[in-house]
Amino acid sequence: MTSTKNDKNTRTTGRPTLNEVARLAGVSPITASRALRGVSTVAAELVEKVQKAALELNYVVNPAARALASAQSHSVVVLVPSLSNLLFIDTLEAIHRVLRPKGFEVLIGNFHYSRDEEENLLRNYMAYQPRGLLLTGFDRTESSRRMIEASNIPCVYMMELDSAAGVNCVGFSQLAAGETAAEHLLSRGRKRLAYIGAQLDQRTLLRGEGFRKALQKAGLYDPDLEVLTPRASSVGLGGELFLQLLASHPDVDAIFFGNDDLAQGALLEAMRCGIKIPGQVAILGFNDLPMSEHMVPRLSSINTPREAIGRRAAEQMLTLMAGNTVAKPVQDMGFELKVREST
Repeated sequence: MTSTKNDKNTRTTGRPTLNEVARLAGVSPITASRALRGVSTVAAELVEKVQKAALELNYVVNPAARALASAQSHSVVVLVPSLSNLLFIDTLEAIHRVLRPKGFEVLIGNFHYSRDEEENLLRNYMAYQPRGLLLTGFDRTESSRRMIEASNIPCVYMMELDSAAGVNCVGFSQLAAGETAAEHLLSRGRKRLAYIGAQLDQRTLLRGEGFRKALQKAGLYDPDLEVLTPRASSVGLGGELFLQLLASHPDVDAIFFGNDDLAQGALLEAMRCGIKIPGQVAILGFNDLPMSEHMVPRLSSINTPREAIGRRAAEQMLTLMAGNTVAKPVQDMGFELKVREST
């Protein structure tokens, strides 16, 4: 009778284990684990050996098993409201560049601007016992807030600022950005200023609030010139809302759009319809996406430091995961008005 070897380093499922990868590569299991996680302190030649062994054995990392074995996960959860918006893509790339060399896996969740969907993602990702949470803004369900607080997992909030005790955040003042937009258009001698916003997440609403406050201070605010829709922001929607606004209010001489894609759509419709920009209407966008400086005319916009926010938020997270306190928990990264031909 053939006896079955009881090797604690093999699985009864027959799937390859980390110990088998380590043996084939001629390294310790700890070195193999670090090499597969991308820890920068592992020598390049060892990483190559481990990766070759893993490929030969068809080994796939099991993050849940790793967390159970070490009682500590190497995952950081990042939740963003959109993966179609370059704003968040730039932020995610920066987070990866900081965390990956330190051996952390980035688990990305897209909650599509839905607070309920974000709550479900949080609940599901908690099963991975993540080491940290990088979250977008402060607008979420009460259940999500309680879940985050009860977890005792380090958390850094991105894109917005809050000076409340114990909060670590990296972003800029959306309110101040809206005020700056209005002040710029007013400085150009514009009198009939409109705001067009879509999606209506908290940050879009705060920009509109800042814009409104500046116009009220100047005595030029008209609530009829505030166009808000819950529809998803897009180039097509921007053109549509632009034409609708001018049809109902032909005296509008400046428009601040809550996102660059909306403003880009307006510029395209203006060109199609022979509307002179900025002669008849000045157009200002927000986020300064890559295409904006190549539009015709070139689009004025408020540049947001999305890459810097991702990098600094990830750096804060590394500090917190090391058990240390962040010296400056609230980090205002600012924004920059980019004045171009459209205003």
